Amino acid sequence: KEQHYSEQHSSLINKAYQTLLNPLSRGLYLLELSGVEPVQETDCDADSAFLMEIMEINEKLAEAKNEDSLEEIETLIKVKQEELTKEVTAAFERDDLEEAKKLLAKMKYFANLEDKLKAKKVPS
Repeated sequence: KEQHYSEQHSSLINKAYQTLLNPLSRGLYLLELSGVEPVQETDCDADSAFLMEIMEINEKLAEAKNEDSLEEIETLIKVKQEELTKEVTAAFERDDLEEAKKLLAKMKYFANLEDKLKAKKVPS
């Protein structure tokens, strides 16, 4: 009985750790705790400059032919994610949950780009 109890709690602790480890999932969890609706990618107010930036990175990713170009895109994505993470942190510190929600929606776009990048880097 104790072993079963330990296994259940170990699983919950691991899930909590993974949630808190990633800035996007951590931010989404904090919004959930505050009773804010789940983040949708449409929550970033369809900022046309932002959407153009995402499209350009997508195009670069689709056209990337070598490791160097993939590394360049990876660096760009990481820098953008770090900037957004700082902005989300500041929004939460100001208790501006709507701004945090918009920024987290933008972070979702970059998380999707990161997933595409990882898929492209893995040899077929």
